[in-house]
Amino acid sequence: MRGSEFADLKAFCAVAEESSFARAAARLGVSASALSQTVRGLEERLDVRLLNRTTRSVTMTQAGAALFERVSPLFGAFAAALVDLGQFRAEPAGAVRINAPRVVVQHLIVPKLGAFQRAYPAIELEIAVENRITDIVAGRFDAGIRLGERLEKDMVAVRLGGELGMAVVASPDYLARHGAPATPQDLHRHACIRYRWPSDGTIYRWEFEREGEEFAVAVDGPLIVNDSELMIDAAIEGVGIAYLLDIQARAGLESGKLVSLLPEWTPRFPGFYLYHSGRRQRPPTLQAFIDVFRR
Repeated sequence: MRGSEFADLKAFCAVAEESSFARAAARLGVSASALSQTVRGLEERLDVRLLNRTTRSVTMTQAGAALFERVSPLFGAFAAALVDLGQFRAEPAGAVRINAPRVVVQHLIVPKLGAFQRAYPAIELEIAVENRITDIVAGRFDAGIRLGERLEKDMVAVRLGGELGMAVVASPDYLARHGAPATPQDLHRHACIRYRWPSDGTIYRWEFEREGEEFAVAVDGPLIVNDSELMIDAAIEGVGIAYLLDIQARAGLESGKLVSLLPEWTPRFPGFYLYHSGRRQRPPTLQAFIDVFRR
């Protein structure tokens, strides 16, 4: 195979994976017009159409799908072989891509970014902040970070950080106007700030536990959000009672802008886990990330 044919096949696979010349071009670092010309040249040499192009979409033809099925795993094997060479380097080098929700980035990753860069200056770290559950394999991420209860069963998981707890909080102003709930059932008489899961659109039911009894409360209130930082801001402004991770509420509690409620009903639980596919050996760049952010 000539070197140009290898590059053309790689270009075709990128377009097939992205279903878009623009996204594939951005991924490969070339212009969309140049990428389109490359794929068209490949089709002409093979004398077969590989992609159906319209103004709105790019899809594979039957021939294109057959070629992609045969060639794509080979490129994955090539990439894995190059990554595995990293174990022979004196210092890990290359790129590592992490997908994580905003709360993890703010409270677990940002405080250690400087230490990571100083320890591994040859690693290019890319962080994608997404609160919705993402397919890290399809998204070509090396790893994701989520709560343990939301992990896929076929993933390898590594715990990051310690235990977490939930916090029910409200502003002093809200409590002065409406009083404080004595039990989770009292929340039905209060204005609560609700959270809508970005992944499936459902409204989160507040979970409680005491003396072995576990239950969830479907609260009501004037505001629904899909961002926890907005929930904190709204609680500080006296909109209602919020329910969120204790690490998110800590600053507001320490400053006196928020007051903790129902602490005896919110036990602690295992926190966040880094997870990755177990299909191949863990890359040295990912191991370096784990080594720093587990401390």
